[in-house]
Amino acid sequence: MSESVTTKSEKKHFTTKEIVLTAMFAAIIAVCSWISIPAGEISFTLQTFAIFCALNILGGRNAFFSVLVFIFLGAVGLPVFTGFKGGVGVLVGPTGGYILGFLFMPLVYWLGTILLGSKLPVRIILMLAGLIVCYLFGTLWFVYGFSKTGNEMSFRHAMEICVIPFAPFDLLKLVFAVIITEKVRKMLKL
Repeated sequence: MSESVTTKSEKKHFTTKEIVLTAMFAAIIAVCSWISIPAGEISFTLQTFAIFCALNILGGRNAFFSVLVFIFLGAVGLPVFTGFKGGVGVLVGPTGGYILGFLFMPLVYWLGTILLGSKLPVRIILMLAGLIVCYLFGTLWFVYGFSKTGNEMSFRHAMEICVIPFAPFDLLKLVFAVIITEKVRKMLKL
């Protein structure tokens, strides 16, 4: 299935196995959002770890739908976001851009694997590229959202408080996610 998940991006229908795994990873992302350490406006969570795992097991298309389901569940009010929060208010708030930015991670991965293939080094680079796009989108959203409240916030300062403290940990999460999911892929012959 490793090739089937990453190279069947042209197909239109989901298999039952893909639906189950997609739903399962939406739940895993939610659980990983609850595992958090408060650090000011943004908490340290395991959400990116769960998304990296979804990418490496499901591929870009199905991981995209896992993230989309996770965001939809939170938007309708289920407490799936960090701090057991839910609702549209979380998404339109200053930090909501990072949650919405999670959608870019599988999109970058999906497009990249279509164009560049799905060898492990390519997948790792695409995960990193998706994370950077997520950071960029989330930081721009944070600056805009913070500025709407009448306060000053520069892009640089937003990067200093919203990205730089988290980037090393996200890189570690990427490494651990790849190590774990590569073993899972081999064991389950995915």
